[in-house]
Amino acid sequence: MRLERRLFLGVWAGAAASGCRRERLNVEEATLAELGRYGARALVEEYLRRIDEIDRSGPALRAIIELNPDARLIADQLDRERQSKGRRGPLHGIPVILKDNIDTADRMSTTAGSLALQGSVAARDAFVARRLRQAGAVILGKANLSEWANFRSSHSTSGWSGRGGQTRNPYALDRNPCGSSSGSAVAVAANLCAVAVGTETDGSIICPSSVNGIVGIKPTLGLVSRAGIIPIAHSQDTAGPMARSVTDAAILLGALAGADARDPATQESQGKSFSDYTQFLRADGLKGARLGVARKFFGYNEQVDRLMQTALEALKQQGAELIDPADLPSHGKTGDSELEVLLYEFKADLNAYLGALGPRAPVHSLADVIAFNEHNREREMPHFGQDLMEKANAKGPLDSAPYLEALERNRRLARAEGIDAVMEQHRLDALVAPSGGPAWLTDWIAGDHDAGGCTGPAAVAGYPHITVPAGFVSGLPAGISFFGGAYSEPRLLRLAYAFEQVTRFRKPPQYLLTVSAG
Repeated sequence: MRLERRLFLGVWAGAAASGCRRERLNVEEATLAELGRYGARALVEEYLRRIDEIDRSGPALRAIIELNPDARLIADQLDRERQSKGRRGPLHGIPVILKDNIDTADRMSTTAGSLALQGSVAARDAFVARRLRQAGAVILGKANLSEWANFRSSHSTSGWSGRGGQTRNPYALDRNPCGSSSGSAVAVAANLCAVAVGTETDGSIICPSSVNGIVGIKPTLGLVSRAGIIPIAHSQDTAGPMARSVTDAAILLGALAGADARDPATQESQGKSFSDYTQFLRADGLKGARLGVARKFFGYNEQVDRLMQTALEALKQQGAELIDPADLPSHGKTGDSELEVLLYEFKADLNAYLGALGPRAPVHSLADVIAFNEHNREREMPHFGQDLMEKANAKGPLDSAPYLEALERNRRLARAEGIDAVMEQHRLDALVAPSGGPAWLTDWIAGDHDAGGCTGPAAVAGYPHITVPAGFVSGLPAGISFFGGAYSEPRLLRLAYAFEQVTRFRKPPQYLLTVSAG
């Protein structure tokens, strides 16, 4: 059964601000270059209309947790600037959605989806929010997410938060959007914004991008500042772009990247980051590339494996040399130590973030959050508990021997004995694997289902990872991943772009109630 789809969503675009002729404004599947023809106010009005019709009613996706009450005012200011001075760049006047764990010093809250932080307004912009404003983007609103970036319960349901409810997958409304950047991915997939920013600790950009049929980039740790982002773990957290095309993701990455005095890790990126990543996009970018097929990430879903085989053939046809298999020597060895590190760092990092909020927030520590959830169990824990938070709160300081040993093990296995080892052995440009399986049925009783995925090594290593649409399984999207060594974003973008140009698998969602095997 199919929901009626709104086939044409448009308004009359004002010509005065953009300098272009008067015409119908249709934002569906539009690229940043195409949207750049229109004025910011016209774009904001159209996206707000789509959000009202698709996100809040109609399919009721619940991707957006809060809208910026000043979006129209900001758009008008940017249109006046465009008339007098011209555009700042490709993001001038473009509406962007931020995940609701990214601080904005405006009239919107930053809550990580939790009722415990409702009404908490940041004193200053996160680095990524400031960079977007400098680029001329309109921060249209905040995206729903898996509450606390999916680090509350080991039996959580992705895409659910106490504040925002359950985000739904636009390809099949009974399917899960994956997490934790659920709302960011759905907003982009459903054309509720031009591009969005998500965050990842392990899989939270790649998985939702894959199952919602979009491009997602998890950058090298330190390429994008973590300052002003509600944390899980400083050794793995990063923000990154989510877009409908590799080109638009590359444009957004250029705006986000850069050194920041508030985040010492970004100092390492000096001389290794770029303000324009589109310079690396080449249609023939696969020619002569050596790609390692990480076979141990296959085998979770037969239909996805068939898609991947087709994708591998496309890579070869475009001139890539496949080394198959090219598995990581440390495959599957970091699970326990990764969780140990995340538990220690979550307590330390979240306490530091909440402690700095001062009187602006009702909670000031992880212990406060745990207590709030207990006191508000009906609203905050109707479907799953907070065992991860409780385990984290029991951990000691960051000079504890178990933490330091786990951190050393992670870095060694993921880097020197993992990605670096296999790439050096086979002289690879990148590794390729299925990003994961298709979206599973949302299940508030059993929680998330294991659909496979290859996010662990790059996440633990702090290395870059890109997913690109690779086809459909029974109407549900699945992506192919390209990942490699530190600061290899230019190479990965070149490969991903070349694959995208020859395959063109991206299709907009149809908002089906459900899908059946076929």
